[in-house]
Amino acid sequence: MAYIINDSCISCGACAEACPVQAITEGEEFYVIDKDTCISCGACADTCPVGAPEEE
Repeated sequence: MAYIINDSCISCGACAEACPVQAITEGEEFYVIDKDTCISCGACADTCPVGAPEEE
């Protein structure tokens, strides 16, 4: 199951740096995860200081 980033994102970029497949990019309001690229490893969730990435 892919991860999504909820609206508690503070746009710090920690999740994007942690993603091993570069599935996370900066969106208009906050970072977004490409569901087709995400491998559901949880690296983004483990790194995020505010818990914004969550399983969909």
